[in-house]
Amino acid sequence: MSTTAIAPGATPCRNCPLRRKPLFLPFSDRELSFMEAFKVGELVVGPNVMLLEEGQGSAHLFTVLRGLGIRSTMLENGRRQVINFLFPGDFVGLQAGLAGEMRHSVESTTPMVLCVFNRADLWTLFREEPERAYDLTWIAAVEEHFLGETIASLGQRDAIERLAWALLRIHERLSSVGLSEEGKVPMPWRQQDLADALGLSLVHTNKTIRRLREIGLAHWSAGTLSIDRERLAALALTDPDRPRRRPLI
Repeated sequence: MSTTAIAPGATPCRNCPLRRKPLFLPFSDRELSFMEAFKVGELVVGPNVMLLEEGQGSAHLFTVLRGLGIRSTMLENGRRQVINFLFPGDFVGLQAGLAGEMRHSVESTTPMVLCVFNRADLWTLFREEPERAYDLTWIAAVEEHFLGETIASLGQRDAIERLAWALLRIHERLSSVGLSEEGKVPMPWRQQDLADALGLSLVHTNKTIRRLREIGLAHWSAGTLSIDRERLAALALTDPDRPRRRPLI
């Protein structure tokens, strides 16, 4: 990863910009002190950098401080399945921390800054900070729920419903971390990324996105996304719920 650099303690946890976002639950003074000791530095990467590779271990765990990325897995025939998208506040590498190796890959889409934690210190967190350990369990449970919702989309929603659901969830999550400006959020991913996430061909994805634009439900252009939230949620067969408040590691 030649485009990376580790900067020790670049952003103290007490000055973390994510802590001020309403999406994230507050820290107690004790939790804040522990996290400042738990964090060993920051990783700065450019776009399209493989942060964690499927089948490999990792000496570190990460929290996305800034930037966006992708989790994906490769099939034996070379086809890619995007598992989900990475947003600020997401915790990365727990799978390798517990299972010894990653079962999927993690790649940056934009320049990213990640808080770095030593994998070896994970057991200290479980032993000394059970409430923080519970937060990890909560995060894992939410990811499991999201994967269940994704499976429901792949199995029960048609193409336009899948795209509506995905664009709604992406817009909601980016808005919740303060990345919305006049209703627009950054959308740096490619149509191919969305196609690989939703089990669609690139041609079908392109036509469906164009259809959503024509009927005024979503407009994805020049790296930004705006939506008609209520109507898009209705088309996606889901509630236009705001993301639930969540712990920040």
